[in-house]
Amino acid sequence: MDEGTRNRIRGAVLGQAIGDALGAPTEGMTRAGIREQFDRVVDFLSDDPAGTDDTEYAALTAQILLKYGTAVTPADVAREWTAALVDQETPFDGGGFSEMDAIHNLAKGLLPPASGSDNHELWSDGSAMRVAPIGAFAAGDPAEAARLAGIDAQVSHALDGIWCGQAVAAATAAAVTASSWQEVANAGLNATPEDSWSRRMIEKALAVAAGPGTEDERLDELERRVAIFHYPWADVAPEATALAFGVFAIAEGDYVEAVLGGVNIGRDADTIAAMAGAMAGALNGIDAIPTKWTKRLGPLRGSCIAAMAGVDLWRLADSIADSVDARKVLTDV
Repeated sequence: MDEGTRNRIRGAVLGQAIGDALGAPTEGMTRAGIREQFDRVVDFLSDDPAGTDDTEYAALTAQILLKYGTAVTPADVAREWTAALVDQETPFDGGGFSEMDAIHNLAKGLLPPASGSDNHELWSDGSAMRVAPIGAFAAGDPAEAARLAGIDAQVSHALDGIWCGQAVAAATAAAVTASSWQEVANAGLNATPEDSWSRRMIEKALAVAAGPGTEDERLDELERRVAIFHYPWADVAPEATALAFGVFAIAEGDYVEAVLGGVNIGRDADTIAAMAGAMAGALNGIDAIPTKWTKRLGPLRGSCIAAMAGVDLWRLADSIADSVDARKVLTDV
């Protein structure tokens, strides 16, 4: 594998985690509230930044893929979730509703797709938040990324919850080899079903991004037209995923501006910035991420998933790159 592709895979994995950590303090806020309190967030707000459940579930997803490869099945995902999560004795700090519902369903003996559909979180962004490693694993193959994301998502999601995960995975996979941000956005959009809620919301966000006004004005319009303020939670997958595609497009794929767009748009800011960070990191590579940010994130703490404590994201990204390289060698033989 050439170093450029390896650096894009690193960009996808680290880009997701850094977006997550940057966005954690503004989660649940509005743009107006962020402006009032911080003016504009341009760096970590914590002296000791760390990724949330988004990054720990992404690491679990990566480990499952590395273990089972492209032959992974929903039953494999359920088996690994059960082993890592069902008997966890410590609290799931920051764990999302969809994941907790899935864990309880697995504990009751339900398996995918029932474990991901016998709950009220069919539309949450818990799948989309964790698929950056899937996009990296399927580098350059959006269709394969969408297929794998669909397998992964069934343990905890259904319908739009799955489709949004497929959109982010496909976009990230495309970004590893893409030459333009438009290719990335189109790959994600094309991974969603025609006339689905997910697709309509992403189309709306991309239309706002392509509209008139300054970057700040378009971010304001993006929040106004996409955010679902009448719903009490900000983790609706079609909303958060659309906002991620919107900030990515407004930034024209630039890593720093895409991630900060997600941080400063509020709502489910950690997940929005994580998704935008995965796409932009994969498009531009690890060198586009400021060193002052990459140096701040150490091994995962296991705050939500105890089994993920100590995972090194750099090594995880390189393991994914090695797997991609090995599959390519087998294909070329």
